Amino acid sequence: MYSQKVIDHFKAPHNQGVIDDADAIGEEGNPVCGDIMKIYIKVADDRIADIKFETLGCAAAIAVSSALTDLAMGRTLDEALALNKDAIVKDLGGLPAPKIHCSMLGVEALHSAINQYKIAHKK
Repeated sequence: MYSQKVIDHFKAPHNQGVIDDADAIGEEGNPVCGDIMKIYIKVADDRIADIKFETLGCAAAIAVSSALTDLAMGRTLDEALALNKDAIVKDLGGLPAPKIHCSMLGVEALHSAINQYKIAHKK
């Protein structure tokens, strides 16, 4: 069973979409379940000024992407890098055990985007 917060994020995802002039894009996927997550970030003053996602996947994958973008918005890059699957699962009020991997995909996509940005800007 999904928490009400997971259902709410799935039915009305926050920050869904594309940033055409993104500073960095992170993408992760799981070939076993078929989920693919793409995270776009804009950075200003070493903070995530804007963040969007595109996710092809199950309800949990979409909810994770939505919650993750809410949690990352406005944080410094290092604060966003400190986000982990436990923070996402807690924020969502839990996930069924077989869906925990979705939280890892979101975190990995975010970390990939941030690391890509840091490499490009020598941070």
